[in-house]
Amino acid sequence: MTTTTTTSVTGGGGGEDRVLATAQQIMKSLNTPKDVREDMLLIFSTFDNRLSGISDLIKGEESNNNDLQRFQAAEKVIRRWDPSLFHGPSRHFNSLLDSRNDAVEYFSAVDEIMNFVEKLSVAPPPSCDGMSGQVMVERAENAIQLAMSRLEDELRHALIRNAVPPNAERLRGSVKRVSLSFASHSDENLESFDDHEIGDRGYDRFHSRGASLDDDVAIDLVNPDVVLQLSEIVERMVRSGYERECLQVYSSVRRDSLDECLVILGVERLSIEEVQRIEWESLDEKMKNWVHAVKIAVRVLLCGEKRLCDSVFGNLDEMKEICFDETAKGCVLQLLNFGEAVTICKRSSEKLFRILDMYETLRNALPDLEALVSDELVIGEVRGVLSGLGKAAKGTFAEFENCIRNETSKKLVITGDVHPLPRYVMNYLKLLVDYGELLNSLLEISDEDLYRFQNDFGGDGSQFESMSPLGCHVLLLMSQLESNLGEKSRLYEDNAMQQVFLMNNLHYLVRKVKDSDLGKVLGDDWIRKRRGQIRQCATGYLRASWSKALSCLKDDMIGGSSRSSSKMALKDKFKNFNTCFEEIYRIQTAWKVPDEQLREELRISISEKVIPAYRSFHGRFSSQLDGRHAGRYVKYTPDSLEIYLLDLFEGNPAVLNHMKRKST
Repeated sequence: MTTTTTTSVTGGGGGEDRVLATAQQIMKSLNTPKDVREDMLLIFSTFDNRLSGISDLIKGEESNNNDLQRFQAAEKVIRRWDPSLFHGPSRHFNSLLDSRNDAVEYFSAVDEIMNFVEKLSVAPPPSCDGMSGQVMVERAENAIQLAMSRLEDELRHALIRNAVPPNAERLRGSVKRVSLSFASHSDENLESFDDHEIGDRGYDRFHSRGASLDDDVAIDLVNPDVVLQLSEIVERMVRSGYERECLQVYSSVRRDSLDECLVILGVERLSIEEVQRIEWESLDEKMKNWVHAVKIAVRVLLCGEKRLCDSVFGNLDEMKEICFDETAKGCVLQLLNFGEAVTICKRSSEKLFRILDMYETLRNALPDLEALVSDELVIGEVRGVLSGLGKAAKGTFAEFENCIRNETSKKLVITGDVHPLPRYVMNYLKLLVDYGELLNSLLEISDEDLYRFQNDFGGDGSQFESMSPLGCHVLLLMSQLESNLGEKSRLYEDNAMQQVFLMNNLHYLVRKVKDSDLGKVLGDDWIRKRRGQIRQCATGYLRASWSKALSCLKDDMIGGSSRSSSKMALKDKFKNFNTCFEEIYRIQTAWKVPDEQLREELRISISEKVIPAYRSFHGRFSSQLDGRHAGRYVKYTPDSLEIYLLDLFEGNPAVLNHMKRKST
């Protein structure tokens, strides 16, 4: 009978499945406890050996039910933090990260749902607890989407709320300011050259070379306590396939933070047209800010961003590389935008040092940027702007050279003092040699330069070719400057004044060269030759200024045919000397020899030339004019004459004002 029953039940190809399904339905309908069900399964299996597989079937179903229960519990947690429940114009963002328990519960719920989804993707059950496999998949995917929306908001909120506020003093303090020995203004009221006065005491008004970065500078850009939670969020978003959303949120928030830092550092978003319209003094400040900002951005901010990316994204190497590049790109390109604008600004010589600072800073930053940023397009932009700054520096230097060659002003320095042109040029050149290594890498020696050298110095130019590029250009500029000063000296009608002017200016050149690194560039021979020229100028001055007065002290025409004629000649000689001396005194007390040592040496030369001759003449002949009117002719003793000489070359204001009124 048993055999007959079995045959009847299995009359079709799916008989065994139907038997198992029927037994399973019976078990469900009975709703018995687990131990009772197990006893019943044992009894069923004794009736028909085909029912032995029902044990595995029931266990599989129980496993599915357990997975479903865990999913449903996790789903409740996810829905409890549904972002739509918290959104509203006046509602504060309620972050699950505010409570460690909430965060752990939520992350566990997300993990549970992701595990459930992964199981469904491998082998979805035909049905479970009344739900079809397809329905369970859709429900799980909806839960994942809801969770990722929440984690996206949490990531954005955590990055914003935990960003360390950029501190202006701290950012700026990370740069050591290295100032050159230049003060802000010259105390001397001189005419400026090319509208940019560079006094002997200063160039800070136009340039203070900036600055090296502390090696140990490191700042936290985000509160370190939240980095682990950020990493937890990122890990789950990436695992769920939300890499793009994760990248967009992270990089956009961090880009905004870097933009804020650049604003604090004085780098504004300006178009190329806006940069070109900025007045020089304002542009100079922006260029200086840019130099500091690049150093801080690369060595502090971007390095900090790299460390943060490494911590947050952990082993997700490709993800953290892309995310860092996207974060850094905006900051780098904003800096490059200003640099590019500077490269095409109008050339003017006062911009050279700032452009060199910018070039040097970007050149030094390039290796760090190449190590940090993997985006070749961005690195290509950096190299392009660097090349543009180099060309701008060369073009600006050429503009300076042209300025010197073409300077043809006819305005005289009425005191014979140092002209504004050498003041400008020498202080400019002193700064140039501070950039010697940089300029030698940028400048070239052209055929035109070689021709000028041969024309100015003779020879075959071999000396020129053995010099550094900067040395060659400095030597040519000095030659041009000396030639220019020679032309300016010829504008003076008084030959003595020509000699004083040349003496003052040559002495100024020698002093500036000797007291700076220009001496190393031009060499001792250059200094010796100019000192010889200064002595020639002093001799020329004595000859031009005092020859006429000294000719009055010769004893010719004295001791003539009669005593009366001899006395008359003597009176004329004293009278003529007095007239010559008083004219010299009146004029030359307004002249100026600003260098104290040079002024003293010139007075000594005059005394050695004039006083002995006058003392001898006075001693021999003054007694012959004794009488009531002798004072009309013998007005000076040798000692009083020497005292008067001390007033020469002081730039006497009263005499000077008279001369100014007369010249106008």
